[in-house]
Amino acid sequence: MDDTTLTRIADALERMAPAPMAAPDFAAADGFVWHVDPDRLEPVRHINRVSLDLLIGIDRSRDTLLENTRQFARGLPANNALLWGARGMGKSSIVKAVHAQVLSEGLPLKIVELQREDLPSVARLLNLLRASDERFLLFCDDLSFSHDDQHYKSLKAVLDGGIEGRPDNVVFYATSNRRHLMPRDMIENERSSAINPSEAVEEKVSLSDRFGLWLGFHPCSQDEFLAMIDGYCDAYGVQVDASRLRAEAIEWQATRGARSGRVAWQFFVDLAGREGVTLD
Repeated sequence: MDDTTLTRIADALERMAPAPMAAPDFAAADGFVWHVDPDRLEPVRHINRVSLDLLIGIDRSRDTLLENTRQFARGLPANNALLWGARGMGKSSIVKAVHAQVLSEGLPLKIVELQREDLPSVARLLNLLRASDERFLLFCDDLSFSHDDQHYKSLKAVLDGGIEGRPDNVVFYATSNRRHLMPRDMIENERSSAINPSEAVEEKVSLSDRFGLWLGFHPCSQDEFLAMIDGYCDAYGVQVDASRLRAEAIEWQATRGARSGRVAWQFFVDLAGREGVTLD
């Protein structure tokens, strides 16, 4: 093989190999989203979130998560957190609201969102964050695994960190509708059909045990549902007769077949639109 052929092969391999990722400018924003192919951290100039005081009915979870996040932002020990439970009850909203509250107190903290399908790349992301002097809240929304899903193995790099350990400047928060991150029927099916039932699901179920904080979110009562809407009306200056507001809100949740923070917000958006109020 002549030198010209070798040179062409070398050039082709160089084009195929991804270029090393340049160190991101973490001063560009308070939030980032991790993308792969190619690896990059995209700054988020405006993070979509609501004020912490608008999250009604989850006071205990709010206070616990806020204090844990403050500790971390101050350079003190803090736990990874799993926020699990009912849909639409503010699990992801509280993470973003707590981040905003910590920033408002003058504590340095960046939030980085990681998609579940990008978990296999998490080791590369952690190495990137490890090299920075910033402190990072790594956030994965709607985390869950099916019976044949191997992404959970990548999650251990965040929770345990392998021989390197989790970077001291990274804490991991995840939300899930499932306490054990996989459907109960899959847990029971694997236990009943496996040769060694206890080992069949232990590895996946034990993932949730690796979170130092478990914060449960449960369906709200009607009074809490109405209080959420009252809070939104006060915050955005929407003035509606109380009896009319109550009747319309109850009818709205009845047509949805559920009460939650998300349903309360959806009703309020509809109400604000009918009242000609903008939500800037």
